[in-house]
Amino acid sequence: MKIITEAQVEQYLTLPECITAMREAMIAVSSGETVLPIRQFMPIPDTQGKMAIMPGAIESPACFGIKLVCKYVREPDSPLGTHVGMVLIFDSEKGMPLAMIEGASLTAIRTSAASAMATDILANDAVDTLLVMGGGEQAKRHIRSMLAVRNPNSILVWGRTMDRIEPFAREMSEETGRTVTAVTDAETAARASDLICTTTASKTPILLGAWVQPGAHVNLVGAAIPTSAEIDSDLVAKSRYVVDYRPAAMAAAGELLNAIKETRIEASHIAGEIGEIAAGNVPGRTRPDDITVYKSLGVSAQDMSAGYTLYSKAVEVGFGLDIELLDHPTTS
Repeated sequence: MKIITEAQVEQYLTLPECITAMREAMIAVSSGETVLPIRQFMPIPDTQGKMAIMPGAIESPACFGIKLVCKYVREPDSPLGTHVGMVLIFDSEKGMPLAMIEGASLTAIRTSAASAMATDILANDAVDTLLVMGGGEQAKRHIRSMLAVRNPNSILVWGRTMDRIEPFAREMSEETGRTVTAVTDAETAARASDLICTTTASKTPILLGAWVQPGAHVNLVGAAIPTSAEIDSDLVAKSRYVVDYRPAAMAAAGELLNAIKETRIEASHIAGEIGEIAAGNVPGRTRPDDITVYKSLGVSAQDMSAGYTLYSKAVEVGFGLDIELLDHPTTS
């Protein structure tokens, strides 16, 4: 079994190969070639922490496993981060463990890669302005991943206060070699943008339908529980609303559930799963002025696919710590 560290995940799991893995994983999800129990959350007594449990299996590559993520409330500058966990990958044929992979970095990369995959499928080819809402880890990852699939003329990052978002914009300008501009006026920024990524922990909408121009594509990344929503019901109702996995969306997509509760839409408003669109079974963007929205909740098939991709490279290239779990050889 391989033990793969955070530094090795960051070095070896590249965006292009992870985008490909996400496409294959989501096609498998929508084709019924996966087992995806809905994630569970276990509160940790006497703390503000909880553990997320995400098991799953995919047919190709034939593997199964589980992601365990501990979510704790910490200070923004804490070196521990808010999400700490691991992904365990098993071989389906023999039921033997293949890899234990540091989970926070794997999740961060695969989440932004999934958004890039959806953007490549749903967004118009020409993008003038990219707006990323938020200044945390996923905001950083999404600037990188959007630049992997589109070439915007300008990049905006939105935050509530300039003292926090300006340093982030400077950092990303230096990293990307592009001008990244910090803004605090969400409405003006959204009206000027045709590619938008929301990556915040906001419980209430930060992006309104009235602000989003025809032809724009929006990736919703930050809200992952039914009591949180980064966009209003108006934007849900006026968009071609695409999800990663219908059962998960109906359980946890707060924006969608709010719009249904307000009778703005019915569940049938979901245009399709991104895997159905990637496979060519459901249309994505039907015309240039469609507003498309991709709701990213994340499914364990993404972790299995990304994890197996990384494990295969570890075997080929020769990185990761090799651990023998058994004192006797296994038999096939």
